Amino acid sequence: MIIVREVAQLRQAIAERRQLGANGAKAVNDSASVQQQYKVGFVPTMGYLHEGHASLMQKAREMSDTVVLSIFVNPIQFGPNEDLDSYPRDEARDLEVARREGVDIVFLPTVAEMYPQPTRTKIHVSALTERLCGASRPGHFDGVTTVVAKLFNMVNPDLAFFGMKDAQQVAVLQQMVTDLNMNVTIVPCPIVREADGLALSSRNVYLSAEQREQALVLSRSLRKVREVSEDVVRNTFTIRQIHQMVESTIASSPLADIDYIEILTFPGLEPILPEQRLSDVEEDIIVALAVKFGNTRLIDNIRLQKAEVLSHV
Repeated sequence: MIIVREVAQLRQAIAERRQLGANGAKAVNDSASVQQQYKVGFVPTMGYLHEGHASLMQKAREMSDTVVLSIFVNPIQFGPNEDLDSYPRDEARDLEVARREGVDIVFLPTVAEMYPQPTRTKIHVSALTERLCGASRPGHFDGVTTVVAKLFNMVNPDLAFFGMKDAQQVAVLQQMVTDLNMNVTIVPCPIVREADGLALSSRNVYLSAEQREQALVLSRSLRKVREVSEDVVRNTFTIRQIHQMVESTIASSPLADIDYIEILTFPGLEPILPEQRLSDVEEDIIVALAVKFGNTRLIDNIRLQKAEVLSHV
């Protein structure tokens, strides 16, 4: 595993891997397209890696010839009152996880390497960033899209892997890639959960034992949504009824402070009429949550694909 901290080193390491892959392929099949067949998979992270991140690396290993992992806590996606300084970091542990998962190149830049001068250019994806976390964290997604675009320019990956726990981020990045004709495919990967249902997150370490126990109400509320979608009678519930069901379930936790509960189309993130029945929605649906327990803000979601709902009508 190669560890690099500078952009020039990163580009050189990837170019060497691509050339080795092309030379090896030519030895077997002298085709003009062999270099195009060589795939670089990229997993961008902010570190403090857990099994959710590991699942992204595993998928990248499965689909790619070279796997690149970046670890960078991006300051421009944090608001003034958010946890940039206290965001958990453990470089040695992260590198051990990367080694275990067969990562080929780890990029560990400093803030000065990523932003050598004040950033005067930012990428803004309209509409999709105005709801959910974008509404409660102004400027957050401009920071995400800007740093991801920079990383894409540095790595030049064929595939980039992102977890669906932040489904809005996936939708925003897919829109950015499409709008800017970026030559990379976004690969969404399933949410990874603890055995008791809590979605894995680097921020889970902030939870007290009591907060963590009560945070299970998030996955419990989403399981109820899944049960409704799979029930022949109850999948005629309206969007309003589903929202009320989720809200009442979360409200049963005394420590839960709801930021938002939204039921939207996916990936367009458009609102759905409250009186529309679940089974009548013509697109995929996402039920997305953001809830605070103390100072720790957790997100979670469930995606209902149209084919799944129709199969139970």
